[in-house]
Amino acid sequence: MFTRRFSSTPRGARLARLLAERRLVEWGVPHGSDASFAARLVVGELAANAATHGRVPGRDFELSLTLLAPAAAPATLRIEVSDTRAERVPPTADALSTPFPYADSGRGLHLVSALATHWTARPRSPLGKTLLAELELPAGQSGVGHCGGAAAAGL
Repeated sequence: MFTRRFSSTPRGARLARLLAERRLVEWGVPHGSDASFAARLVVGELAANAATHGRVPGRDFELSLTLLAPAAAPATLRIEVSDTRAERVPPTADALSTPFPYADSGRGLHLVSALATHWTARPRSPLGKTLLAELELPAGQSGVGHCGGAAAAGL
């Protein structure tokens, strides 16, 4: 498991994405692979949302990555991004509105929906919310074959 706190700024969101990519390489997910690209995009979007929409001055957001490696199925990467703005919960995946074609924003969670096996938002104790997304990693891109299930999960 990988967990770090970052400043709720664009720089913090960028650092979260870069460190997530580095951790995936350490877990055996090849840099430049489809799985690495999808994970970077999802982490980048959720971190940017936390820094933009979930920002509370003086409070950080948190990124957690967990590589779940069941023996009989493809590995799953769980991405969790938590912030301290409980009142700004995004709509569910099936309730996302279609952004105006020329809008500058509003497409990020559509990307997360397209790439993630599933995603959800849930309350965080004592305050805030957590957005959780899971990505199924194809065989050969999960790192499980390279360093073993428990080792890849950081256990």
